[in-house]
Amino acid sequence: MLRFAFWSLLFLNAALFTYGRGYLGTGSDDHEPARLKRQFNTPKLVVLTAEEAAAAAKAAPAPTAPGDDAEAEPAAATAAPARPEVAAPAAAPAPVALACLDIGSFSTSEARRFEARLAALDLGDRVLAGRQAVQAQDVSSWLVNIPPQASKEAADRKAGELRGLGVDNFYIMNGDTPLKYAISLGVFKTESGAQALLAQLGKQGVHSARITPRGPQITRYTYRLRGLDEATRKRVAGYAERYDDVDVRSCS
Repeated sequence: MLRFAFWSLLFLNAALFTYGRGYLGTGSDDHEPARLKRQFNTPKLVVLTAEEAAAAAKAAPAPTAPGDDAEAEPAAATAAPARPEVAAPAAAPAPVALACLDIGSFSTSEARRFEARLAALDLGDRVLAGRQAVQAQDVSSWLVNIPPQASKEAADRKAGELRGLGVDNFYIMNGDTPLKYAISLGVFKTESGAQALLAQLGKQGVHSARITPRGPQITRYTYRLRGLDEATRKRVAGYAERYDDVDVRSCS
């Protein structure tokens, strides 16, 4: 009985040894000899010299701790990108100088024509800063005279002085006017004619005479225009210069 047990154990150990070595040809590649052959991968092995092995060790990347790869990728992704070149801001255009003009004065008919010119330019309400009506005198003649005297008696005494200087062409003005008791020495259609008589009287010793423009009171109009660019300023000034006795002045 003991002999049978001995040989049975011996046979069982031999069978297990043979199976473990793969001598039975089971077809499985999971036994130890096959795994060892796959691990070595002999055809792909390359023998390196000592110098080549040292150079390969230096070129190899440093090992990272577990979990470092997951942190490295976001860090690389969030690395600050190269800043794009920012174009230098364009230089601001120079401010356009805007003009202010005072233009006048116009008669009633001239004012209507001038306003029609402005309307054609479509300048807007902001440009026409104001229109002012001014009472003026429409001069039609020039009177050479001695200013009004305080009374009729004073005017008569002044007339006697004129005769004593050899001046006979005069008369004392009457009527309810600002020139009442003035002494008229001559009326002229032009100012130059009045100036010539005044110079002659001065040579005769008459030094109190003066020239007074005469004519009816009329309404004239002046305009103030603001915010005009240079081209528009020239056009408006050109329109105004077509009228007699109209001045164009800069304003603030």
